[in-house]
Amino acid sequence: MISLSLNKKIIIFGFIFTFFSSFGQSFFLGIFNPNVRNELNITNGQFGTIYAGATICSSLVLVWFGKKIDEFKLFNYSIIVISLLVFSSFFFSIISNIYLLAVGIFLMRFSGQGLMSHTSTTAISRYFDKRRGKALSTIWFGLSTAEFILPILVVFLLSLFSWRSVWQLISIMALILLPIVIYFTIKEITFDTRETNSNRSNFKKLEEIIQWKRKDVLKDFKFYVISLNMLAMPWIITGVFVYQTFISESKNWDIYTIPKSFMIYSVTSIFTLITSGFLVDKYSSRKLLPIINLPLLVGLIFLYFLNDKVFSFIFFGLVGVSNGLANVLGSSTWAEIYGVRYIGSIKALTTALMVFSTAFGTAFFGILIDKSFSIETIFMICIFYILISLSFLLIVRGKIEPVLKLKKA
Repeated sequence: MISLSLNKKIIIFGFIFTFFSSFGQSFFLGIFNPNVRNELNITNGQFGTIYAGATICSSLVLVWFGKKIDEFKLFNYSIIVISLLVFSSFFFSIISNIYLLAVGIFLMRFSGQGLMSHTSTTAISRYFDKRRGKALSTIWFGLSTAEFILPILVVFLLSLFSWRSVWQLISIMALILLPIVIYFTIKEITFDTRETNSNRSNFKKLEEIIQWKRKDVLKDFKFYVISLNMLAMPWIITGVFVYQTFISESKNWDIYTIPKSFMIYSVTSIFTLITSGFLVDKYSSRKLLPIINLPLLVGLIFLYFLNDKVFSFIFFGLVGVSNGLANVLGSSTWAEIYGVRYIGSIKALTTALMVFSTAFGTAFFGILIDKSFSIETIFMICIFYILISLSFLLIVRGKIEPVLKLKKA
C-alpha cells in the first residue's frame, strides 16, 4: 500500500524541481538580458535570435532525451538532470562571446526549463490518478514561489554583485540541495509506483483507456488543436519576460514596475493553481481548456489601449491566472486523453513544443522590436493568435475525449 508519507515525498520532490526549473525560464533569464547585451555589445534582435536558436536546439534534444524517463528509474534520471543543471548554471557564469552565449542559453533552457519541469510533471502525472489535478497544482507552487521571490531578489543582488557571481551562487545551491532532496524523496520510487495501488477500482479505470504511443499521438488531429491553444501562453509571455525592459521603456514605467508586478503574477498563479486543481479533479481538464487563455487575452487588450503602470499589475495578475491554468492543464490533459503508460514520451514532445514556442516568441518579439514595431502592434498580433486558436478549439471541443478499449463479450 502506498503510504501518505510517500505521497507527500513525491510532491515535495515535484515542488522543489519546479522551483529550480525557474533558472532556465524566460522570466529569470530575461532579468539578465541588459547585462549580457551590454557586456557582449549586441542588440535586442541579436539576443532574441541567439536565444531562439539555442532554445530550438534544446527542444529538439528534449524530444529524444525526455522520453528516456520512461526507461530509467526516476532517481537515476533525476541525478542526470541535476548534474546538467549544476554544470549549465556554472557555464552561464563564464560566457564571454556570442558563441558561448548560445551554448549557455541552450544548456539553461534544456536543463532548467526543459528537463527540471519535465521530470517533475511526468513523475506526478504517472504517480497520481484520482488526485492528479491537486497534485499538479501543488508542485507548480514551486515555480510560482520562484516567480514571486526571484525577480526582486535578483535585481537587488545585481546591485551588489556581478551577474556572473549570481550564476555561480545558483550552481552551488543546486549542487548542495538537489541531491539531498532526491535522496530523501524518490529513492524508492519505481516505474510502477502509483497512487492507485491502494485502489483497485482506479486500476480498472486505467485499463479501460487506450494507452497511446507518441507516434499515434502525432496522427491525432486533436493533439494539434489543443497544442495551438496551450502554446499561446509560452510564446507570448516569453516575449514579455525577455523584453520586459523594452516594454517598460515603451510604457514609461520605472525599472521596478515589472519586477514588482511579478509578485501579483505569482499570487494569482498560486490562487489559480489551488482552484484549478480541484476543478480538474471534479470536471476534467478537457472541459476547462477553452478558458485557458481568456485572462491573457483580456490582459493584452488592456495593455494595447492603456499605458498607466497600474495596468502592468493588472496585466501580470491576469497572466498569472492563465499561467496557473496552463501549468495544471498542460500536464493533466495529455494523461486524461492518452493514458499514462507512455506519458514520459508524450510529455517530452509537448514540453519540447512548449520550449520551441518560447524560442519563437523570443525571436518574434526581438525581430519586430528591431524593425521598430510598437509594443502595441505586437500585442495586437498576439490577440489575433489567441482568438484564432480558440476558434479551432471550440469547433472540435466535443471530440476531445479519451478512447476506451472495447470490452470483450
